Amino acid sequence: MIRSLRVVAGFEARPAPAASTRLTNAVAATLAVGCLSLCLIVTLTVLTIRVSIAMPLPL
Repeated sequence: MIRSLRVVAGFEARPAPAASTRLTNAVAATLAVGCLSLCLIVTLTVLTIRVSIAMPLPL
C-alpha cells in the first residue's frame, strides 16, 4: 500500500476557523463580566463576614 505524499495527518494541517470574530469577542466579554461579578461577590462576602465577626455577641 502506497501513501500519498500530499496527505497531512495529525496536528500538522492548518486549522479552520470555527467561529466568527464577533462571537469570540462576545464570549470573551461575557466571561470577563462574569469574572468581575464573581470577584465583587466574594469581596462583599468576605467584608460582611469580617464585620459580623467584629460585632459583640448579644447576651
